[in-house]
Amino acid sequence: MAQLTLNKLQKQYGNHIQVIKSLDLQINSGEFVVIVGPSGCGKSTLLRMIAGLEAIGSGEMLIDGSRVNEHTPAERGVGMVFQSYALYPHMNVFKNMAFPLEMAGVDAAEIARRVNETASALQLEPLLQRRPKDLSGGQRQRVAMGRAIVREPRLFLFDEPLSNLDASLRVQMRMEVAALHRRLRSTIIYVTHDQVEAMTLADRIVVLNQGRIEQVGTPLELYDQPANTFVAQFIGSPKMNLMPATLQRAGAAQSLVALDNGKTLLLPVATPQAAQGQRVSVGIRPEHILSGGDRACEYQGKVLFVEQMGNETYLYLDNGSGGEPWVVRHPDRLRLTAGDTLGIHLPPECCYLFDPDGQAFPRLLPAQPH
Repeated sequence: MAQLTLNKLQKQYGNHIQVIKSLDLQINSGEFVVIVGPSGCGKSTLLRMIAGLEAIGSGEMLIDGSRVNEHTPAERGVGMVFQSYALYPHMNVFKNMAFPLEMAGVDAAEIARRVNETASALQLEPLLQRRPKDLSGGQRQRVAMGRAIVREPRLFLFDEPLSNLDASLRVQMRMEVAALHRRLRSTIIYVTHDQVEAMTLADRIVVLNQGRIEQVGTPLELYDQPANTFVAQFIGSPKMNLMPATLQRAGAAQSLVALDNGKTLLLPVATPQAAQGQRVSVGIRPEHILSGGDRACEYQGKVLFVEQMGNETYLYLDNGSGGEPWVVRHPDRLRLTAGDTLGIHLPPECCYLFDPDGQAFPRLLPAQPH
């Protein structure tokens, strides 16, 4: 296990392309941290910098308090699992797992012990004599993980390791990665674009956007208390709905907003007097929107598309603003089709409020699903 500290880390290509921008982060010993973000945000570049496969532009990286900027990957004591399995096709599973130890000059008895122990933990014992071409995708990924584990690294780095697997295998491998962490209690840094992996695996999530950290927190902290509209819409599937509004009356305990359709909402959100009159965004998660019933509906939406999921229904509504459709997650099966009209109610206690720059105003109550 190892503690990783990044101080003002930067990476730039050429004179203008800055991929990582003055990034500060501390990952505690034994922690499972998942880095998420859209394509091109710098996730893999950051991981390769930590591994020593990419030079650090400026700033400082410490492992257990020692600066490692100039250290080689081997000197840093990291084990990396790539998106591609990167197995040697001419070697069997045992040889693939043993190879990094052979290159490090470990004696044969110790190699056999480590490989056999790791194979047992990953349920690879019956496969040790097979070659990669004779393995399934999930088995190949376990071999790639095993090759990293036998080195007994201080840090495990995973770069989108499950993206090449089908849906059912991803679920299985998520459980295996989580079980691996529980057994080894090692420090794991895991890069993915899949928020389901992030929400289910992470002790903490780092949300990266254009080389900068938007927010760091536990999965539920990011879901319940997003710092801005980027995090609010990136964490959660379907993403949070946003609707334009005007802050009509600011307050330290409650704020009155006017929606563009003339309706008003009194929200348990603190806003400064200086913000009064500003254009703002009201956010609400799809599962918090109430549909139909006897409530006075804030909006009437035309149904554009219906997704019947079996245990629930997703409704995509035209809100009349010309923007993205709103999504309503309904816990039951609904007999609605495209072209129908649905009235929806926005419970104030479940709404979020964001300023013109997309930053969240402080909520005074946690959003409670109905």
